[in-house]
Amino acid sequence: MDRRIFHGTLTAQEVARALVAHFNRGNFVAQQLGSGENVVVQVTTRQRPASGGQTALSIAMQAVEDGIAIQIGKQAWLGVAASLGVTALAALRNPFSLLSRLDDLAQDIENLGLKEEVWDVVENIARLRGATFELSERLRRLVCKYCETANPVGEPNCIACGAPLGGSQPRTCPHCGFVVRPLEEICPNCSRAL
Repeated sequence: MDRRIFHGTLTAQEVARALVAHFNRGNFVAQQLGSGENVVVQVTTRQRPASGGQTALSIAMQAVEDGIAIQIGKQAWLGVAASLGVTALAALRNPFSLLSRLDDLAQDIENLGLKEEVWDVVENIARLRGATFELSERLRRLVCKYCETANPVGEPNCIACGAPLGGSQPRTCPHCGFVVRPLEEICPNCSRAL
């Protein structure tokens, strides 16, 4: 499962509306389940698509502190794999049969890129709303362990009592927005180098 966290004023409802608007056309059907802070959007191929195999994908959105966490589930591949298999067998028997299966092949290739297309839609709506992988302005404050004064991120010492703040500086993964600890070199969410 692929998970990213966007910090800012983006809501689950906004992302769900954008996904449904983008995918509820052509061979795809999109529907929103739930409301409020927890929303799931399901994107599937129509019951009898004009071309290509069947596929399905779920996108879960949950409100987090000053942002939204978005997680894409595993895509159902069986229908696409079966359709590609039929195309491959037909091509082995008669290479010219590929001409009659071009629509199926093109739709199967589009279905394979469904996950990336979902992330493109999510990142576009996030950009429009000013949400990023960086910490929100409100979360860019460190609370001193000793005097409980809020300090700006990057401040080496507490502005009230002078206690060192270096070990508690927050940061986020530049690839998925997950809040990571200062000494971590690999993101625990997306497993990419920081």
